[in-house]
Amino acid sequence: MTDAAISIQGLSKTYKGGKQALTDVSLDVPRGSIFGLLGPNGAGKSTLINILAGLVTKSAGHAAIWGFDIDAHPRNAKASIGIVPQEVVFDPFFTPFEMLEIYAGLYGVAKGQRRTMELLRAVHLEDKANAYARTLSGGMKRRLLVAKALVHNPPVLVLDEPTAGVDVELRQQLWAYVRELNERGTTVILTTHYLEEAEELCDRIAIINHGRVVTNQPTRQLLQLAQEKAVTVTVDRDLTTLPQAPCFERTQIVGERSLKITYSKDKVNAGEVLAALQDAGLGIVDVSTHEADLEDIFLNLTREPAV
Repeated sequence: MTDAAISIQGLSKTYKGGKQALTDVSLDVPRGSIFGLLGPNGAGKSTLINILAGLVTKSAGHAAIWGFDIDAHPRNAKASIGIVPQEVVFDPFFTPFEMLEIYAGLYGVAKGQRRTMELLRAVHLEDKANAYARTLSGGMKRRLLVAKALVHNPPVLVLDEPTAGVDVELRQQLWAYVRELNERGTTVILTTHYLEEAEELCDRIAIINHGRVVTNQPTRQLLQLAQEKAVTVTVDRDLTTLPQAPCFERTQIVGERSLKITYSKDKVNAGEVLAALQDAGLGIVDVSTHEADLEDIFLNLTREPAV
């Protein structure tokens, strides 16, 4: 058995008409991790997930889920993964209880081993067990999709934009449940456009752009790529000209007495920046700093045009 929950090697996909969605994608998702799969719209994330789900046929390469090759052992591979899709699609005339029972049956889960009410409680839908699914709110439908993906107790859970259109309270409830699942051993793969979520939740992040992996590394290590830091300083007099110093990368007046100075934190520190301002004859009244975050790194890595 491999140590990777999902192992992908040289995966490519070309659609009819020549559209190249994935090009030689290789990555491993460590078991027990929360793994972020990020990228702009059209980058190839959904194609990759659909290949793992068995909905799209790859053009080249190999993929294995929980040690089962998706071609050689498709049934075992599919049984090892649960996928929460972007689209909220299910039969509106079934109740949540009926829907989970049906899907458990499709996965071959014996009646005595089904966890339908347990899952509904976990996603805060126990009181809606016998309501028609069409009467549920958007947030409730999202949570029902999470429960549906878990009916066969898969070791790997893929969440494809799970909090799109979900309010803040429901988002927090969902992430609390995801953390709980992860603590119990479930490997979670997350795609999201809310980059602060990925930064907070994920142990490791891969970014895809134009169908290629542009980075794949631990979140903390990825954040260290951001060397730019900004400091906003309020000084003791009106500013008519920009102060200059070799340690300033960029300087911008943002108010009558406020400056925003960008510097490279691998070359200088904030103390040197403030000392340079004092050397220019400016008294410092107030200071605030801005650290580059995952959004800044994401934008830098996905700025390159398609080759």
